[in-house]
Amino acid sequence: MRRSRFLTGVAITAMLAAAGCGGGGGDSGGGSGGGGSQGDNTITVWTTEDIADRVAAQQKILDGWAQKNGATVKLVAIAEDQLTTVLTSAAAANDLPDAIAALSLNGMNQLRTDDLVDPEAAKEVVDGLGADTFFKRTLELTSADGEPIAVPSDGFANLLFYRKDLFQAAGLPEPKTYTDIQNAAEKLKKGKVAGIVAATAPADAFTQQTFEYVAVANGCQLVDGSAKITLNSPQCQETFNFYANLIKKTSVPGNQDADTTRATYFAGDAAMVIWSSFLLDELAGLRKDALPTCPQCKQDPQWLAKNTGILTDLQGPSGPNPAAWGEVVSWNILKDANPKTKDLVTYMMSDGYLDWLAIAPEGKMPARSGTSTNPKEYADGWIKLSAGVDKKEPLTDIYPAEVLTTIVGSSGNFDRWGIPQGQGELASAVAGQYVVPQALAKMLNSGASAADAANEAQKGAEQIQKDLGG
Repeated sequence: MRRSRFLTGVAITAMLAAAGCGGGGGDSGGGSGGGGSQGDNTITVWTTEDIADRVAAQQKILDGWAQKNGATVKLVAIAEDQLTTVLTSAAAANDLPDAIAALSLNGMNQLRTDDLVDPEAAKEVVDGLGADTFFKRTLELTSADGEPIAVPSDGFANLLFYRKDLFQAAGLPEPKTYTDIQNAAEKLKKGKVAGIVAATAPADAFTQQTFEYVAVANGCQLVDGSAKITLNSPQCQETFNFYANLIKKTSVPGNQDADTTRATYFAGDAAMVIWSSFLLDELAGLRKDALPTCPQCKQDPQWLAKNTGILTDLQGPSGPNPAAWGEVVSWNILKDANPKTKDLVTYMMSDGYLDWLAIAPEGKMPARSGTSTNPKEYADGWIKLSAGVDKKEPLTDIYPAEVLTTIVGSSGNFDRWGIPQGQGELASAVAGQYVVPQALAKMLNSGASAADAANEAQKGAEQIQKDLGG
């Protein structure tokens, strides 16, 4: 997914196996690293928000804090696919940063497993800001045993986008449930227009994210409360069956990924698409290299946005409640960090917070809803931010306020495989090895049954759990 913050379990597990040997300490003399440099006023922050304009925006916010506090903040942008190499080298050189920003849940859990983060520092920051000012779910996803691992900063949601004009013309209800989605996809598949497009590429994090979104809506979980793998449960078999049949009967041929699904929907050739909130600015024609190309879009670049409905929660027949799925990224304070790092993170989650979210609001939904004196300050502020790359416009000029309110509120309802059950490391590894996408691909390409796919995923996850010592 473009601008995704999904770290694969394989990569980060390998990274931290090596990094763990270096410990969490840093260069006590300062140098280029921050960890352990308690005697100076330099703080080193690594960020996975590595696009040039975003790096500049982050540095500006950090400099605002530094100037007020007589400090220097060195920002190092690192592409997530390079984090493995860079962190391993830094650990070997005893030159780790003070903090890592915008780190995924998988990455955060692996840092915790290898004892590189400072949970007490995270707790101090969260308590100082007020735990009740965060969306409860974002704190739960960034905690273990009821205590914070990191400070949740923001995230993106997976969403179901659908053509309101086509649904209304066909007299169809909003596609909130499996049944609604299936009926609409079958009815609206006509000519070159697919009923729905969704990820199917077998070695792609986007497929894992999309399937997991559909799965949690049906009560399909990676593990139960006792950490037993449950991918062959009736709920998961039902999810495999629904997903595969939907693709086979109503979608387009070939492996589908973030680029192809977006292109199909943007061309007006699909009635529905599952994508992340990162689509919001592109759908509105605010990014030149990803413009809507539907016939009506030639006259009005925002026609597709105006005629698209957006849903956060889905409901499967076996799901206990409607569910949302999203990624939460966090500030991770490393062990032996400069003591001022806590003050910096506190600033980034308060005075500098809306500026941080404004870097890319379509993919930076607030994890903190407000302050003790203004409980909705950041949630309401996010809605008013301007999104886009080549052109920027306030989100409220494009999408109805009630839709934006629902999207930002979905942060409080995110469900994720393994993490709520304390199995974040397992979830990271299962996702990183594409266990489920590969099982799904066999259903789509070789005619395997839902039971076959679920059993294959079950065996793959069980082997990973065994390898991890579970």
